[in-house]
Amino acid sequence: MTARIALVGLAGLASAMGVGRFAFTPLLPLMQEAGTLTLAQGGTLARANYLGYLVGAVLCMALNPSPGRAARLALVGVAAFTAGMGMTASFALWIALRFLAGVASAFVLVGVSAWILPLLAARGRGGWAGRVYSGVGIGIVVCGLVGLASGVRRISPDTTWLVLAGGSSLVAILCWSTLGREPPVAAAARGTAKLPAGTWRLVLAYGAFGFGYIVPATFLPAAARQVVPDPAVFAWTWPLFGLAAAISTVAVSRWFRDLPPRTLWASAQVVMALGVLAPALRMTVSTLLWCAVWVGGTFMVLTMTGIQEARRVAGAAAPRLIAAMTAAFAVGQLVGPFTVTSLGSSGVAVPHAIAAAVLLLGLAVLVAAPALTPSFESGGPT
Repeated sequence: MTARIALVGLAGLASAMGVGRFAFTPLLPLMQEAGTLTLAQGGTLARANYLGYLVGAVLCMALNPSPGRAARLALVGVAAFTAGMGMTASFALWIALRFLAGVASAFVLVGVSAWILPLLAARGRGGWAGRVYSGVGIGIVVCGLVGLASGVRRISPDTTWLVLAGGSSLVAILCWSTLGREPPVAAAARGTAKLPAGTWRLVLAYGAFGFGYIVPATFLPAAARQVVPDPAVFAWTWPLFGLAAAISTVAVSRWFRDLPPRTLWASAQVVMALGVLAPALRMTVSTLLWCAVWVGGTFMVLTMTGIQEARRVAGAAAPRLIAAMTAAFAVGQLVGPFTVTSLGSSGVAVPHAIAAAVLLLGLAVLVAAPALTPSFESGGPT
């Protein structure tokens, strides 16, 4: 039963994040090549998705919905809104669809996290969190390979969107019944408990992470296309990003499970800053691949350890703190694309440098924050 729960969480995150959030990244250069989208319009669609992610996180914080049931409905939304991208050529509708996909993705991330982490902890499988969060990287790899195949075989972006929607529909069907059963341990984690004092520092540091990673997470394949226009080359950056993400959470959970979540969070943020900075120093295929591995290999570690730290310090109020951190993250990534599109022809080198600086500022906030007393209201830390 525990393995089934973990698989449902993994598949749900793969669909919500790999497709609902990040499918646009490998498809952006293909849509540019097809002449249906400019880089500036791509930034607009990215911001629409990030704004939706912010709205979804705020709604989760305000409504405090049943995690599992909210996640399964949102998975249906991810599939439907992704399908819509392949069924219309209206830019206005694309904006609406990417916004709604962002809302649904936030509900899945917050819902699945609040649903599954207490279950794993109650079964003595807290270390399996790394396997669950590897789903995000797996989803990115799949979407990246689909984008690669589409570019090499000259498959239209519309068809590619529909293929990805079909995969998300299958995930929603397979996860529906399991997520619909709200186990007592997951329900107990909800409630109206207040957030502990001092958690604003976690929220602020997590928001800086959202700003810092989003430049490569949005424009990495597009930047690679400017260096090497062959899709058989530039399209590999995104699968590599996802592969690093998928491996990282499993590796960290296995080799560094005795380290506190905040220590892992801080260490990963240093590595991410170095990866983000590399293309700012020199824009080549090698530095972009470096960026893909180092940022891809840390952004889900940061997500996982941030959520684990939220559970450790907030107890019964953890779902609200996770939602607050996700909202701050969404604000950061909403602002991030402006650093690319607002600088016009200067490319992504300067935005990468700015993103690295913000990551280091967030790290300073995290390291300077006093250790928060863990709460045991929901069964203790994982």
